[in-house]
Amino acid sequence: MEKICMTEEVPERESRTYDTMKGTTIFITQKDGSFYAYQNVCPHLQTELEYLENQFLDQDREYIQCSTHGALFSVETGECISGPCLGDFLEKVKLEVHSDGGIYID
Repeated sequence: MEKICMTEEVPERESRTYDTMKGTTIFITQKDGSFYAYQNVCPHLQTELEYLENQFLDQDREYIQCSTHGALFSVETGECISGPCLGDFLEKVKLEVHSDGGIYID
């Protein structure tokens, strides 16, 4: 397992980008006390999602939003609920939060 960050680095309803040892870029977001991680790739055009550094969420911080075409994705599942890739999913990254407060991925 690879330690990516500590829980306090990802505030509620915010997101952070991290490069992994495998050479991929992921982002982690927190919603209602749970953490979610996804590859930073839109399933529609294979572009990065964020419109500014660490800005993956829509204005209301309810959904993940693609900067290229405005598609909205569920934070909990990664499913596209609005936009040209409706029904597609972001690639989820399995994570574990350990008792030391660290967030780890496989």
